[in-house]
Amino acid sequence: MDYILKENSDGSVVTVHDVQVVLLEMMKDIGELCRENNIPYFLSGGSALGAVRHGGFIPWDDDADFFMMKEDFLRFVEVMKKQDKYVFQCWYTDKRYNVLIPGMKIRKKGTYIQEVNTLLSNRCTGYDGCDGIFIDVFVWDYATTNKWIDLPFRLANYVLMVPEIIADNVFHINPVHIKSAIMKVADKYSRICEKQKSRYVGFDLTWVWKTPFKPFIFKKDDIFPPHYIRFEDTEFPIANHPHEYLCTAIAPSYMTPPPEEKRVAKHITEIRL
Repeated sequence: MDYILKENSDGSVVTVHDVQVVLLEMMKDIGELCRENNIPYFLSGGSALGAVRHGGFIPWDDDADFFMMKEDFLRFVEVMKKQDKYVFQCWYTDKRYNVLIPGMKIRKKGTYIQEVNTLLSNRCTGYDGCDGIFIDVFVWDYATTNKWIDLPFRLANYVLMVPEIIADNVFHINPVHIKSAIMKVADKYSRICEKQKSRYVGFDLTWVWKTPFKPFIFKKDDIFPPHYIRFEDTEFPIANHPHEYLCTAIAPSYMTPPPEEKRVAKHITEIRL
């Protein structure tokens, strides 16, 4: 089945598969950069689910997701600075970046998409191809299941999220001080967990889009070492124990596709390839 994203004036169409062809090329390039620089990375979210359930992309999925640990992500930022094939955006290189979205967006030059995004606009503009098709890179770090440690830090960033969104989206002011506070809360939390030799990891606390009472936290042994799996015509790394990862990251019923009426692309409203 063709999942059509856009019908052009000449009668041609842009489909989800067309986007996936571009994304796969990007994923291979970024994967090679990570391997060359010994940076562990993993398929995340829908990309990991697609690998397990479909052997590649979910047929109606119009984006790609990676994740990596914070210490590896910081090295990855430096690696990306030395390449010029892709545009990349993150807080560490541009303080306009919204810290509440994935830690980095890697974009294909010469393409354009408009995202479905009401509250989380990315204010990074002015780069060649800055609005291109993208891969999201999520940042992970050490975590804990001890609610006395976890919950206060997590709630602090939930509180900070509100003025950040209002300033950025209502008043169109770059709230750098609020973004910095969110980053500091996330970093302090993770450093405490690491110092206590935590056996758990998960999305760092800049990612607030899940209830604080049931956060994305995983046993480190379920994630490391990476486990390679077929993805389209190649292989990519996913969590060491994919079932345990996907039960938490998606749902215990992850192998059951959604009803047909919900099998729709959900990230793109306008596109040019």
